[in-house]
Amino acid sequence: MITDSIAIIAIVLAIILFVPMACRKVRIPGIVGFILMGILIGPYGFELIGPSVAIRALGKMGMLYIMLQAGIEIDINDFAQHRRNAVIYGFYSFLFPFVLGLLTSRLLGYNWTTCTLLGAMYGSHTLMTYPIVNRYGVQKNAAVNIAVGGTMLTITLSLLVLAILKSNFIYTDSLTVGALLGRIALFIALVIGLFPWLAKRFFKRWNDPTSGFLVVMLLMSLSAYIADWAGLEGILGAFVCGVALNRLVPNRSPLMQRISFVGNNIFVPLFLIGVGMMINIQVIWSGWITLILALVMIATKLVGKWLASWLAQFSFSMQAVERQLMFGLTHATAAGTLAIVTIGYETGIFDDAILNAAVIMILILCTTASFVTEYAAKQLALQEEARLEADKTDDSWRVMSVNEHRLGELEELSSLSELHASYSCETEWSDVKQLLASNGTASIVYHPAQPINTVSRMLVAVPRYAEKEHDFISCFGLVRRLSSQIGAKVIFFANKDTQDALQTFCRRKGKYLQASYREMEDWEDVLMIAKQMRRDDMIVMIAARPSTPSYNPLFEQIPDMLDRFFDDHSYLLVLPEQEAGRKATDILHNDQTPASATWSVITRIKKFVKSGVEKFQTRSK
Repeated sequence: MITDSIAIIAIVLAIILFVPMACRKVRIPGIVGFILMGILIGPYGFELIGPSVAIRALGKMGMLYIMLQAGIEIDINDFAQHRRNAVIYGFYSFLFPFVLGLLTSRLLGYNWTTCTLLGAMYGSHTLMTYPIVNRYGVQKNAAVNIAVGGTMLTITLSLLVLAILKSNFIYTDSLTVGALLGRIALFIALVIGLFPWLAKRFFKRWNDPTSGFLVVMLLMSLSAYIADWAGLEGILGAFVCGVALNRLVPNRSPLMQRISFVGNNIFVPLFLIGVGMMINIQVIWSGWITLILALVMIATKLVGKWLASWLAQFSFSMQAVERQLMFGLTHATAAGTLAIVTIGYETGIFDDAILNAAVIMILILCTTASFVTEYAAKQLALQEEARLEADKTDDSWRVMSVNEHRLGELEELSSLSELHASYSCETEWSDVKQLLASNGTASIVYHPAQPINTVSRMLVAVPRYAEKEHDFISCFGLVRRLSSQIGAKVIFFANKDTQDALQTFCRRKGKYLQASYREMEDWEDVLMIAKQMRRDDMIVMIAARPSTPSYNPLFEQIPDMLDRFFDDHSYLLVLPEQEAGRKATDILHNDQTPASATWSVITRIKKFVKSGVEKFQTRSK
């Protein structure tokens, strides 16, 4: 057995490097390859590497990372649309295996305490195959959002059953009950309430992806530790931490790229290798009781999870391939099962046969889940690619900044918004005018007053008749994608007719956006938004070019308005593409066709009245 630490590191790195290559050659999922290599080099294989504290610690980080990534990559808008379905599926995914587990365990002659804990073990699952979903780029699919959202409920229910039985909840007094519930409440308050606040303060002060990565890893570890202390398990703490930090870690950000790289290439492989090293193949031949019990466990888990996915398919009108993906994601088992089995064995609830059979179940289900998820994710990816190809456009955007060199921020904005863009950093608004006058390309002027992932709300000012612009759908898509990436709430300021159109856009299938609406009868009321802005808000102004339906002569005052009233906040000035065949005219020139005399008089009167009111309020203060 090799004991030299450098040699062990070299062997592990070689496995991480070459196993994925070999698996691609023989067309098996990399997850299976890592587990098999763990078996071969472990104490129950060729005994190359013995139990190592470092490998176990890093492997546990890998499991925590998988749960963290699942929480971070939940699409906030899609989850808001499917949260009811996620809760329903969570109950399906826990209830069917739990009930089947009670019945099969009782038929095998176990007492009700053992049956209950076995049912909780069947009800739990581990998102071990989520990296496959991430690799194929289908993590935004509704089935994935529902499965991941339901995971939080299944893990919580399973671990609560474990905590209840572990602490002899049924036989204790109210003081112990209160202490358990108090710890869980404190865990939720710290992770959901305090951790996002701390991370946000840090990101505002040090907007650096490397230090941001370390902060996320630190908060994940603390959350896992607090969850363990509260009587739950670390994997639940990591998942809740991911959900809490979701909007602070956009999926297309440099920070997320660092998290994914380190996790997928270091932590997750080490976890899978560690799982393989724990598996003792010899227990298969230890007796017929172990084999029969393992077969019962595998069948119970597979049937229960398949029934949950099958019922979800018909309940939510999903495709067969989406059902397969949900089934693949939710029948793999590792961390939750290991926690339940280990604690059950240590407390005397489980015997040796259950322990050995559970190890066999983990090996088989990790393998089957990998194949099912790989197939379903690939099919969905092909469908998505075909849809994107059919919807593909040649739209391009020009993204600019004024009075500041912010090329990095402009590129980050384009990446988060999924824009095909060119960039320029201009010294004055007059330079912006010339660029806008040159052609009718869709354009954005961006002023980043704070890191974009710390923005809490997007206040979107939409002019009257904006929905009649031929390219308005692109502007709406920009807002929707950016909100989805950074998790910011969207508030539209528009008149009643435009609000009705926006609500229709927000309800589109697959393009859902959860938003609220405020009345803004005309563009001259846009300054009222400044009075409603909070510290972490970003203003988005959708303007238009002359001779278009939503053009307003007041648009020419936008540069001065942004500099005077919104300079302390991040803002976007968004201009739709000029309709083909029409000459692009600069919206910022002062020599535009003047408004009618009546309109000008009314505007002057309104400005005079507003100015008088503001002066009176200032003096009264």
